[in-house]
Amino acid sequence: MLRARPEALMLLGALLTGSLDPSGNQDALSLPWEVQRYDGWFNNLRHHERGAVGCRLQRRVPANYADGVYQALEEPQLPNPRRLSNAATRGIAGLPSLHNRTVLGVFFGYHVLSDVVSVETPGCPAEFLNIRIPPGDPVFDPDQRGDVVLPFQRSRWDPETGRSPSNPRDLVRRGRREARAVYRRNLAGDDYLSPPHPPLPQIPWFLMGTGLTLLLSEFRPWAQTLPGPTPSNSCLPSPLSAPQNIAVYEWLPSFLQKTPPEYTGYRPFLDPSISPEFVVASEQFFSTMVPPGVYMRNASCHFRKVLNKGFQSSQALRVCNNYWIRENPNLNSTQEVNELLLGMASQISELEDNIVVEDLRDYWPGPGKFSRTDYVASSIQRGRDMGLPSYSQALLAFGLDIPRNWSDLNPNVDPQVLEATAALYNQDLSQLELLLGGLLESHGDPGPLFSAIVLDQFVRLRDGDRYWFENTRNGLFSKKEIEDIRNTTLRDVLVAVINIDPSALQPNVFVWHKGAPCPQPKQLTTDGLPQCAPLTVLDFFEGSSPGFAITIIALCCLPLVSLLLSGVVAYFRGRERKKLQKKVKESVKKEAAKDGVPAMEWPGPKERSSPIIIQLLSDRCLQVLNRRLTVLRVVQLQPLQQVNLILSNNRGCRTLLLKIPKEYDLVLLFSSEEERGAFVQQLRDFCMRWALGLHVAEMSEKELFRKAVTKQQRERILEIFFRHLFAQVLDINQADAGTLPLDSCQKVREALTCELSRAEFAESLGLKPQDMFVESMFSLADKDGNGYLSFREFLDILVVFMKGSPEDKSRLMFTMYDLDENGFLSKDEFFTMMRSFIEISNNCLSKAQLAEVVESMFRESGFQDKEELTWEDFHFMLRDHDSELRFTQLCVKGGGGGGSGIRDIFKQNISCRVSFITRTPGERSHPQGLGPPAPEAPELGGPGLKKRFGKKAAVPTPRLYTEALQEKMQRGFLAQKLQQYKRFVENYRRHIVCVAIFSAICVGVFADRAYYYGFASPPSDIAQTTLVGIILSRGTAASVSFMFSYILLTMCRNLITFLRETFLNRYVPFDAAVDFHRWIAMAAVVLAILHSAGHAVNVYIFSVSPLSLLACVFPNVFVNDGSKLPQKFYWWFFQTVPGMTGVLLLLVLAIMYVFASHHFRRRSFRGFWLTHHLYILLYALLIIHGSYALIQLPTFHIYFLVPAIIYGGDKLVSLSRKKVEISVVKAELLPSGVTYLQFQRPQGFEYKSGQWVRIACLALGTTEYHPFTLTSAPHEDTLSLHIRAVGPWTTRLREIYSSPKGNACVGYPKLYLDGPFGEGHQEWHKFEVSVLVGGGIGVTPFASILKDLVFKSSLGSQMLCKKIYFIWVTRTQRQFEWLADIIREVEENDHQDLVSVHIYVTQLAEKFDLRTTMLYICERHFQKVLNRSLFTGLRSITHFGRPPFEPFFNSLQEVHPQVRKIGVFSCGPPGMTKNVEKACQLVNRQDRAHFMHHYENF
Repeated sequence: MLRARPEALMLLGALLTGSLDPSGNQDALSLPWEVQRYDGWFNNLRHHERGAVGCRLQRRVPANYADGVYQALEEPQLPNPRRLSNAATRGIAGLPSLHNRTVLGVFFGYHVLSDVVSVETPGCPAEFLNIRIPPGDPVFDPDQRGDVVLPFQRSRWDPETGRSPSNPRDLVRRGRREARAVYRRNLAGDDYLSPPHPPLPQIPWFLMGTGLTLLLSEFRPWAQTLPGPTPSNSCLPSPLSAPQNIAVYEWLPSFLQKTPPEYTGYRPFLDPSISPEFVVASEQFFSTMVPPGVYMRNASCHFRKVLNKGFQSSQALRVCNNYWIRENPNLNSTQEVNELLLGMASQISELEDNIVVEDLRDYWPGPGKFSRTDYVASSIQRGRDMGLPSYSQALLAFGLDIPRNWSDLNPNVDPQVLEATAALYNQDLSQLELLLGGLLESHGDPGPLFSAIVLDQFVRLRDGDRYWFENTRNGLFSKKEIEDIRNTTLRDVLVAVINIDPSALQPNVFVWHKGAPCPQPKQLTTDGLPQCAPLTVLDFFEGSSPGFAITIIALCCLPLVSLLLSGVVAYFRGRERKKLQKKVKESVKKEAAKDGVPAMEWPGPKERSSPIIIQLLSDRCLQVLNRRLTVLRVVQLQPLQQVNLILSNNRGCRTLLLKIPKEYDLVLLFSSEEERGAFVQQLRDFCMRWALGLHVAEMSEKELFRKAVTKQQRERILEIFFRHLFAQVLDINQADAGTLPLDSCQKVREALTCELSRAEFAESLGLKPQDMFVESMFSLADKDGNGYLSFREFLDILVVFMKGSPEDKSRLMFTMYDLDENGFLSKDEFFTMMRSFIEISNNCLSKAQLAEVVESMFRESGFQDKEELTWEDFHFMLRDHDSELRFTQLCVKGGGGGGSGIRDIFKQNISCRVSFITRTPGERSHPQGLGPPAPEAPELGGPGLKKRFGKKAAVPTPRLYTEALQEKMQRGFLAQKLQQYKRFVENYRRHIVCVAIFSAICVGVFADRAYYYGFASPPSDIAQTTLVGIILSRGTAASVSFMFSYILLTMCRNLITFLRETFLNRYVPFDAAVDFHRWIAMAAVVLAILHSAGHAVNVYIFSVSPLSLLACVFPNVFVNDGSKLPQKFYWWFFQTVPGMTGVLLLLVLAIMYVFASHHFRRRSFRGFWLTHHLYILLYALLIIHGSYALIQLPTFHIYFLVPAIIYGGDKLVSLSRKKVEISVVKAELLPSGVTYLQFQRPQGFEYKSGQWVRIACLALGTTEYHPFTLTSAPHEDTLSLHIRAVGPWTTRLREIYSSPKGNACVGYPKLYLDGPFGEGHQEWHKFEVSVLVGGGIGVTPFASILKDLVFKSSLGSQMLCKKIYFIWVTRTQRQFEWLADIIREVEENDHQDLVSVHIYVTQLAEKFDLRTTMLYICERHFQKVLNRSLFTGLRSITHFGRPPFEPFFNSLQEVHPQVRKIGVFSCGPPGMTKNVEKACQLVNRQDRAHFMHHYENF
């Protein structure tokens, strides 16, 4: 420690207090005395800290701790403090002091000494020695719970102590009002610094200090009249010295009944520090002298009544009820405080013995939640906290005699008290503690031990004080001034301050002798005084539970609010998107609904009625539509048919039943009888016009419902119909046909006699009633021409499909389309047949294309000169497709409710079905030479794998599916799983390593912070307060800080595009940056939720923790000022910087995460784009959130700084590009909502095939950027994009790029470009064999790749890639006709056969196998004749349905057996990419070529 020289202190004092001569003469400095610090530092020039505030207590006796270091002695080593209090200090109050000591002397001594030696300031980190209350205690445990404890927090200690037995814990000396400290470390206190007249009402009334506080405050102006330095000087020592004299030479002799030794001068080597033994001996002994009440009187000796709670009056202030009260109704003025001081000067204190009044023993103001505590038990516990020695050890240390037995302690003590105390200490006198021993030895005066301790301390304080007023060497006072100070008494002070007649006070106010003025009325007892307020346990959280729960629920509902908001936004965006579609449909709907009649259809019992529209059409049809004007049902009325109409005659007469023969009935409910009448009239007119009979009847509505044949009943009839139909065709036993109802005979008879309508027939085939194919088939089967199919008619046509030969099936087809029934099939009829086939592909061919197909088929078969075909000619055209016709069947759904049962029968008895995607099981079982011929096989890629389909091949192409080699490679299930796992690790090893490293760092920072705050015991010791909460909040805070910082790197697109071309791409999967971004975001939000949960726990615990504990945990926020009321939960949530920013962060995260979801992003990209820019606010809040340093210093910047700089640089690169406007050279609106944009290539713009850019168009009124893949090749001079209109932005983009008013490209709005950016598709050239799979608009990256490949091939560039298989999956060939042009260009320039293209039209589903078979025959025939597809016009092979990826990948392993790695690149909807990924995983189970999959979803 640095030592200050006296000269320096003098100079400092001069600068602080002296005045300089105006002339600047340094000799004018005058130092009448040395300026001293108010906290006692530098009193001793060699040991500056001796006796100063904030320094450790100086022990006179060695410490007595349980472990010799710091752990206090507790039960069972020592008795329970509460039991000791009851045994040793309980007794009758009202016995006067033996030497007539006044209450003023008690309170004066307590106030002065407690200010000097107070050690009650709680220590940090908080340690507790709670006092256990014995079960059944009448005050603290009247309910005999047995679990009551009084909180007791250990005092503040010197952190440099308590580390070893040679350095035990020592407490630190603090003043009671530490903010102002005390006057040096003398006996006068610090209240002389108070203003002359402090405000009274808001000061807590401490009975042991308030009066003297005001007294010494008012003493300053009076003391200026004393001899000493000039009063004009602001640092008067005289008022500071008079209290020294009063305390040592007036109060101390009256307390000890002995005079201190004569002062011999300052002793610099004497340590004046306070000892812990003195704290107990002085402060605690006064507890026996405190009366149960305090009188108040005026100067004329009138003892006044005092007011109590409830407006009751009593003769004195009750100590227990008035010790701590901020607004005491009896002390509202200075006059009333004066009356309190005068009353204490006349009142005699309690007897100096071991008895303590109940006001202190049972009703002392308690700490924390408890309104009451035991002062004596707390004092005993404080002595154990300080490590005080036993009574015997203290006597030995001070050279006093040790009593031999308990009875030698004090003969005046009640023997029963000694026996009870001895019993608690197990009769071991050596265990008796210092406090109790000192109380028990005292009677009338302090006992020998207490007297020795107090006298020793006061002498050291006096003789070791360099500023003691009697020290003539310090130059403070002259001998005359010292004498005047010695003659000053407290009576003089009171007379001067209170301004009363001196005769109203005795000469020594600390003792009242007989004959003194104003004797007390009587010695106070508890009789006549109000009862002490009982113990109450304060619940800090009382009334906060509902608000806390609502707050937590509200925070949990933030995602729901964000979800609701996103739903509203998505709704309006969707409504905007559909606005144009509705405009187109409205005119059609109005026209369709113009002649309709609205009503409600009753479907049957226990079902809800639905709104419909009834239309009476001109071709004797009654049509039923739903609200969307979709046709639900068409009823065809036959000529001369009787129409039966039944009307209800009750319940409003709003119901009618239309009986329809051979079909289920139509039950309609109208809003009113008038509306029903209007419809009946229309029906009458309709029947009259078409010569239909109409019979009208009436009955009750209930009977009408019972009479109606509902759709459910009709479906049950049709189920029996189809069961028996297939039972006869497939020779199934009746038992296998399914169970029948109990009344089966009647039901079967009814079912077999029923007939199918055209709508039911079309529904059974899964087709529409208006299809041309349905009309032809129905007309052929309806032999009697009544418009319905009977059981026999349906059976006849079904037998042909199920058991007929190819000749029978072709004859059936011939007959169906021989419309004029002349036995010939004309070209027009053949054209009509082909048109009915094309219906399933949404009429994907024009009439000209279809006519070309018909001509080519006639020409190929040699019938170009014929206008009509015989059946033999027709069958000859199908000669190469007998196998397809053989397996062609009628795909019957079973009609209505019979679907499931019929399908089960159907599956059991049909061996195989024709498929144009995969081989049937029957075919696969055939030997290689027995199967269908290879050229006719519809397999994927077979002819095109080694030679493109359509080119004339001299030798047969190899089969796609080679079963023999696959069977050799089969392994067990576990081996396949192991191989699949190995391939997965090999495929994603970079991802796994990066995720593992990132996760390890997150876990590491979490564990580091969690361990530090949970177990490393930081100075605040917050883990002792909230272990789980602090571990969660601190650990997750570190992890979230790291995650939210480094997530920025995943969005540095320019940096990623650059790095993926370096060697780092071999170790870091830069293509997975977006996936990694999502993964980090999801992990971060989970940790953020855990962080919030941890803080919710913390807030609850902090809300119920006492202020003394919070002052330790948050020393920069809370000060233990005595209020002892913690802040409410809402303060933590909404009135602190971390709390409020935390709530805002949760709100921002909820908005960002919900709006960034895949579901919402597809519906409103603008909403996603705008809300994701809240990341700026997010990071600002994160910085502010930790800046308050509530628990730790801010650390977010440590993680955030480097990623933020990198991200900022990347954004600057993008901004430099975004400022350049780019002119659009060409804009074209393509089919399927695709917009083609061709624009200028910026100078220096270099990119690779497969890369993408972000564009913005300010003409749309927004600056948002959207990502699109470039469809142009790197060698082209311009850039091009194909953008499909799927949302509001792309739809409006399509509108503004419609043909401008001029032909010049200046008319097109300009674009802003950002990019290019890399992705995995640009790595296609790194594989010897690559497979490109594009679905829908996902084909855009492959357009660029295909053009780039062909260009490099034409230049003779050396490439690793030797073969590319391009699979294009589209609903119809019209959906992306623009790509067909690119593929056509590739086919024309692909002279080295590098590209094999396969197109899958998924809309051509196998709804009706006969029709699809004929369509397939036409496609193969067209491709054979013209070397191009019927549907696409390309030489590439066209397939119907969805691609079978697994068989295709298996075939690649055989076609390219030498290739060890095959790259698979897919882009399209998630369902397709998942199927590709699944196929790759299944194929990778084999120990053959490894398929590495890269995909992008849109």
